[in-house]
Amino acid sequence: MLIESQAVPPFYKNGYVVACDATRRAVVIDPGDEVEQLLAFVDRSRLDVQSILLTHAHIDHVTGVARAKAAFDVPIFLHADDQPLYDAAPAQAAFFGLTCDALPPVDRRYDLGSTLALGEYEIAVRHTPGHCPGGVCLAIGRVGAPKKDLFVGDTLFAGSIGRTDLPGGDHPTLIRSITEVLFAFGDDANVYSGHGPQTTIGRERRTNPFLR
Repeated sequence: MLIESQAVPPFYKNGYVVACDATRRAVVIDPGDEVEQLLAFVDRSRLDVQSILLTHAHIDHVTGVARAKAAFDVPIFLHADDQPLYDAAPAQAAFFGLTCDALPPVDRRYDLGSTLALGEYEIAVRHTPGHCPGGVCLAIGRVGAPKKDLFVGDTLFAGSIGRTDLPGGDHPTLIRSITEVLFAFGDDANVYSGHGPQTTIGRERRTNPFLR
């Protein structure tokens, strides 16, 4: 599996391209201000993007959605509970003194009982609210195999957890999402967060000060 991550100012939010190395089919996850770098990687790697997947709809995770949609003309996926945040993107941007045009319509809601195809891989979607109502984990692995690459948005970070002081946040709900949903993937699962470096479930279970 191919994984590309980019982050740029002002939020230094990680956007991802994930692709099947055999079929070159790919998804773009949380395109933000780094979208041009992600598009350049897709182009030089000759990937076939199938969809735009959002872990949630906070402004730093969606500012590149319109550009990605224009480039690939593929479905945008979002959990239904984050639709109000998505619709409020211009207001979210104004809160930070930034500007953002209205975003293109969401094409599809996640079906939490099924998987999304990605060549020889598949993506299981798990609801992980707490940081915001519609947060999800995108768990990726080979078809029929355990899912060990987790794209968790802002639910869990290396040495930290997502903030819960924004509208729709709830600390007890976030902790349950981490301990009951993410930890269930096992200590060897890789965690790709919305900010900061890659980590593992085992490392965060043992050392994350917010989870003791």
